[in-house]
Amino acid sequence: MSKLFARFLKDESGATAIEYGLIAALISVALIAGATTLGDSLNTQFNNLSTYLDVDAKTD
Repeated sequence: MSKLFARFLKDESGATAIEYGLIAALISVALIAGATTLGDSLNTQFNNLSTYLDVDAKTD
């Protein structure tokens, strides 16, 4: 029984899988945050452009 327990303590494959899972989760959170920021920035730019074109069309 002690050999089984010692082998269980030396086995690190589960810990490695958890580490890779955590790394993948952090990368996906960073990608989502970056995409959200980029989307907000693009939305602001298109709204500014739309406002500029509306004002320019009304002055003609």
